[in-house]
Amino acid sequence: MTELPALIAAFTTIFIIIDPPGLAPLYIALTQGMGAAQRRAIGLRACLVAGVLMLLFLFLGEAVLRFIGISMPAFRIAGGVLLFITALDMLFERRQTRRKGNADEGADPGHDPSVFPLAIPLIVGPGLITTIILLAGQATSAADFAAITAVMAANLIIVFLFFLASGTIERILGKVGINVVTRILGMLLAALAVQFILDGLRSFGFSG
Repeated sequence: MTELPALIAAFTTIFIIIDPPGLAPLYIALTQGMGAAQRRAIGLRACLVAGVLMLLFLFLGEAVLRFIGISMPAFRIAGGVLLFITALDMLFERRQTRRKGNADEGADPGHDPSVFPLAIPLIVGPGLITTIILLAGQATSAADFAAITAVMAANLIIVFLFFLASGTIERILGKVGINVVTRILGMLLAALAVQFILDGLRSFGFSG
């Protein structure tokens, strides 16, 4: 896991799952009418809460699986299937529609959207939880867990930067540009999901 290719793969998977470009317009909608300082505070708080949740799943997720009797190869295959479905949602715009629905639930002007729906489920959703547990299953040392933590932190920093620049990004990309980026990320995620499934099958003794 500490090798550069593995770190790049982990970073790419988490980045695609979180999809910062897709979060930017939702962040704008959820913080509409707020001052710049308040919007920054909400974005920072959302990223901090998401970071705590990600760490919990990184260090406790596999223990929970063992407690209920689910092996890592089985979870890797199931996770790959879930990520593939997420990729299909990204390719056919279903994911963004569902995210907008989640955002609307927290659209009350008097509501602080940093925890819900920003931190969960928009940043830390089922796909990211699955990915983190799968990465934890591949870790074999403290250095591996430190590397995964660093990768998660880097992604959250990128999310926060996208939050800060969300207005500019939306103006530059426009709706069409954001849709194009989301579809490209969806194609990459589909390939990564298939790789997770193949790794799980190999763990069960299948060759390919």
